[in-house]
Amino acid sequence: MASTASSQKLSQKIELQQFDPQELKAWIKAQALDLGFSDCVIAKPDAQDQMPRFKEYLKRGYHADMHYLEENLEKRANPTLLVPGTKSIICVRMNYLVASPKSRYVPFEPNSAIIARYARGRDYHKVMRGRLKTLATRIKEKVGDFESRPFADSAPIFEKSLAESAGMGWTGKHTLLIHKKSGSFFVLGELFTSLELPFDEPATAHCGSCTACIDICPTQAIVEPYMLDARKCIAYLTIEYKGIIPEDLRQGIGNRIFGCDDCQLICPWNGFAQTASIPDFDPRHSLDDISLLEIWQWDEATFLANTEGSPIRRTGYQSFKRNIAIGLGNAPYSAEIVAKLQEAKIWHDEIVNVHIDWAIQQQSRQAIVHQIEK
Repeated sequence: MASTASSQKLSQKIELQQFDPQELKAWIKAQALDLGFSDCVIAKPDAQDQMPRFKEYLKRGYHADMHYLEENLEKRANPTLLVPGTKSIICVRMNYLVASPKSRYVPFEPNSAIIARYARGRDYHKVMRGRLKTLATRIKEKVGDFESRPFADSAPIFEKSLAESAGMGWTGKHTLLIHKKSGSFFVLGELFTSLELPFDEPATAHCGSCTACIDICPTQAIVEPYMLDARKCIAYLTIEYKGIIPEDLRQGIGNRIFGCDDCQLICPWNGFAQTASIPDFDPRHSLDDISLLEIWQWDEATFLANTEGSPIRRTGYQSFKRNIAIGLGNAPYSAEIVAKLQEAKIWHDEIVNVHIDWAIQQQSRQAIVHQIEK
């Protein structure tokens, strides 16, 4: 049996060697594009250069209560410890815009519930992993068996660093990856492989002296170029954080109830942002055009039904309602808003009710101003 197994491995190795590495890489990239990925690069499994900045980030406490970021530092720096036998990493991205944004920030209608664009359709984690598995299957059909494992923001991986090291773009001052011809409205995925593929070269950075993303951040979460304090970030506060949102940050959150796109919308490079090539990112349940009051009236059953297969499910019902309460507090005065907030208090937990009380107070202040202006 041992002899048979050794013969099979030798046969696979010989079969792999029949393919020119550059031609195989080009073929893999073509397959990736055919599967709906917007780009594909081959990265070396090494992210050691990210550790000094990441350790400084952790030291400053900018990771908030995401304590999992403190774990598996060795695996983050050395992907071969995460998946032994990894020789190359196929990095891919997917554009998720369904319509090109304006190249400069435009305020939203204050009664609208704003959800980050990546989260308005299907959960990209599922889309990404499924297509990466299909890509692995296609490669195996061509070259024979090899080890592979797909990831989509699901393991201790410096995915931006790996993609950047192979030319998929550069890290902007808002800490997101930017591509010169595609902007930054895309999500990343990786296929760790045992294939020995030629690595791609890194791209150069092109932010220059621009500080638009830093200046526009509603809560000033980008504390310096390339350094984000999650404790102030609207994306973290409205998605990851489950507690009481600090009062001094609530007005800055405005009507953003899940995530925030402001630092991307202001970026000049997103004048070149590309739209999605697959329908999975198309908005569901009018999440690209829904009012705060309408979505506030979702009960938990409706929330669960309307967020099935959606990244919004991640935040949980109570935290979602907490976010909407803040949006309603920041909306222009409306007697209907106050009434709906008061009616809802019996249905929610203490954390949500803290924000409902704040929202009612905000509406009351605006009512006084409204009367004076009359």
